[in-house]
Amino acid sequence: MTLKCLRWIPVLMILALIAVLWRGLYLNPKEIPSPLIDRPAPPFQLPNLLNPAVMLDNSLLKNKVTIVNVWASWCAACVEEQQFIRTVAPSSRVQWLGFNYKDDRQEALTWLQQYGNPYNYIATDAQGAAALDWGIYGTPETFVVDKKGFIRYKHIGPISLKDWQKDFVPLLTRLNQETV
Repeated sequence: MTLKCLRWIPVLMILALIAVLWRGLYLNPKEIPSPLIDRPAPPFQLPNLLNPAVMLDNSLLKNKVTIVNVWASWCAACVEEQQFIRTVAPSSRVQWLGFNYKDDRQEALTWLQQYGNPYNYIATDAQGAAALDWGIYGTPETFVVDKKGFIRYKHIGPISLKDWQKDFVPLLTRLNQETV
């Protein structure tokens, strides 16, 4: 290789980097693909937030369509989402499992008193160990799990009415019609 050719290598590398960054500007952070879609939900065994002597595990995810909603008392976006979930949960015809992530138990209980508790169960993952298996890296995040315990959908960020109607309702309707 001649010296003239070698001079172009940094220029080409910079152009390639610019192209990658430019493409990133058009990605939707809510559409980060999850490797868990269409796979069994990762096993977990976590204390019940309301009664820590009771352990909750994957058996909750069998025979019922379940929405697993990851939240924390320190999460500002979770407040808005919690108010929305309280309006849709009673009529959703699914089970709601709250997944309290890296939170202080007392602060989480106070938060539930203040904003309400729409969940059928709440597992608490104070250290975040189970969350790693689920691919959770923030709050709020929401998973839809079918009657066989397979993850069918992951939503990143707070659920809005538009998200609920566009993504959740059709999927939940279809999953509720499936037999085990």
